[in-house]
Amino acid sequence: MNHTIEILAPAGSFESMLAGVNSGADAVYFGYGQFNARRNAKNFDEEAFAQMAAYCKARGVKMYMTLNTLVYDRELEGVKQSIQAACRYGVDAVLVQDLGVMGLLREMAPGLPLHASTQMAVHNVSGARQLYEMGFTRVVLAREMSESEIRAVVDQVPVEAEVFVHGALCMCLSGQCYMSSLIGERSGNRGLCAQPCRLPFTSGRGDNGCALSLKDLTLVDRVGQLKRLGVTSLKIEGRMKRPEYVAAAVTGFRQALAGQAPDMEQLTAAFSRSGFTRGYFDGRLGLEMFGTRQYEDVVAGQKVLRQIAGGMEKEYPRVPVTFTFTMEAGRPVCLTAQDGDGNQVQALGPVPEAAQNRPTTPELAHRSLEKTGGTFYRVENITCHLQEGLICPASQMNQLRREVLEQLTARRSAITPWPFYGEKALLHFPKLLNIKIPHLRAQVRSLEQVTPKMLEHCRLIAVPLDQLLASLTSLPPLISQNIEKIAAALPRLSFGDDAAALTPALKKIKAAGISHITTGNIGGIALSKQLGFTIHGEYGLNITNSLALGEYAALGVQDTVVSYELSMARAKALGDLMPYGILAYGRLPLMVTRNCPVKLSGCKNCRQYGVLKDRRGETFEVRCTQRQYSEIFNGKALYLADKREELEGFSFLLLYFTGETPQECDAVLEDYTTAATKRENITRGLYYRNVK
Repeated sequence: MNHTIEILAPAGSFESMLAGVNSGADAVYFGYGQFNARRNAKNFDEEAFAQMAAYCKARGVKMYMTLNTLVYDRELEGVKQSIQAACRYGVDAVLVQDLGVMGLLREMAPGLPLHASTQMAVHNVSGARQLYEMGFTRVVLAREMSESEIRAVVDQVPVEAEVFVHGALCMCLSGQCYMSSLIGERSGNRGLCAQPCRLPFTSGRGDNGCALSLKDLTLVDRVGQLKRLGVTSLKIEGRMKRPEYVAAAVTGFRQALAGQAPDMEQLTAAFSRSGFTRGYFDGRLGLEMFGTRQYEDVVAGQKVLRQIAGGMEKEYPRVPVTFTFTMEAGRPVCLTAQDGDGNQVQALGPVPEAAQNRPTTPELAHRSLEKTGGTFYRVENITCHLQEGLICPASQMNQLRREVLEQLTARRSAITPWPFYGEKALLHFPKLLNIKIPHLRAQVRSLEQVTPKMLEHCRLIAVPLDQLLASLTSLPPLISQNIEKIAAALPRLSFGDDAAALTPALKKIKAAGISHITTGNIGGIALSKQLGFTIHGEYGLNITNSLALGEYAALGVQDTVVSYELSMARAKALGDLMPYGILAYGRLPLMVTRNCPVKLSGCKNCRQYGVLKDRRGETFEVRCTQRQYSEIFNGKALYLADKREELEGFSFLLLYFTGETPQECDAVLEDYTTAATKRENITRGLYYRNVK
């Protein structure tokens, strides 16, 4: 496929924006205010935003604002102000994670294009198609996808695909990491990740104490493949990195697109963690993907960074311009300039004099006019209409060239704002449901954990889809008799063409009488709705505000678990735009990762579980799911059974059983159905902490 492909540069500061644009980036992404996934970057205030808008508009560089964090109800007014700023400065798109934010954008700025952030964890065809049908023009695909999985999305969904091609790799699927919240009360889903994955974790696999730290990604040698796939945008990570890094990365990918060998030494020196990895693109996983930032990496970069800094002032010649120079006796000389967008300006000089010895010729005029002085213009054509025997000094032609280019830049810098309709937006949400005592639900890892007591006390029990499939013909009689209470829990991750992989299985369980699905991914919602299941949302939907509840209800979700990053007070204050509950018991999932951190010698000899240990000796269970992905769980179980009065008002409480025996499951159920006392060695999760 032969199409234009975009180089998208990070702009964590005005200086980084300049570095990216001057090096040849076609677009930049940036944060304004506090609702972006890199809140600790410099980001942009009002003055810098206005300056950037004029600078980028003049050069034809697109601007994508990141509004890609989860927000609380009390922050919606601030989100409104950010949307108003996006409209005022004519951004080209807004990146979104939170469906509540999407709803506000759709209401307040219906003309603004929407891009689905990688924080939405879109990793399959169903998810991309669902977002396209909701009006998103672009999807930033999960970094964990292989070439074939990317191809499946691009081939089957008419949405623009943006792919990360350079920069930091997280161990966890973006938007599904809660480790920073649990450990440091700083949410990665709210732009304040403390990067705990870069801290020492050991697994006993010879990991040098960094079992969760991956090398940085680069696909600079895969640019041709990405272009042939039909990818729209090559995204460079790095809003927390310095301008020299941005310049080096953009230059490397600009070289690769031009068919030149990129300067790998410069790329490595600008920033790396003992070299690079191609990540998941080639479909190979292993220990070679892991790495840390070493002292040698820092030293190697110092000289190169100084060299890069010295060359960042010169601009990439991106805007084509044509000149028409006219010189006639008795009239002022005239230079007209026209760009590729149809803008046309002209400047007049003095009346030419008769040449005494050397008249101005087309060759001399070309020589003066073809120089653009390191600006972003490139001269494509010069037409001269010259009367013979006249002279216009080179200095005057140079001055005319500078004047027309300044005029053209001023005209190109003009900002066309988007219409904004946010004055009467509803930002407060009353309670609608009169619920006193929440009912119980359970989610289990295996069918063996489903006990008679659980069937008696729980209205819904979610069982992994693979577990149900394996036992459809031999379900225990008690489960068969209560099949209306059983829900199939979809896998948290299902890459590529998920419909082809899951539809046959879902049809089988539906034929067996199972009509309920639980899912924590928007792709799972789309697929389940298509097959006629009753859909229940999981914590992975990351619902933190009332508007998001309403948007998921509109998608067909009957009820949901809200994010366990919410405090108890915030969770209870949500408006009842659909019934919702909280995760009230269980070992909290901290990460879901495609590359297993405890795999010693391949899946063949793996027992499908292991343990990580941090620098303080705390342990974290790691469980593999059908060898497709691994989940990392907190060592202590969340326990709220002794908080019965504080739990009143929710629609339901979810008890999340992982490694518990059937007897232990029953003991927990007993606690949540009676007046229990506080257990030892438990956690309250984040319900009584203030996650930033």
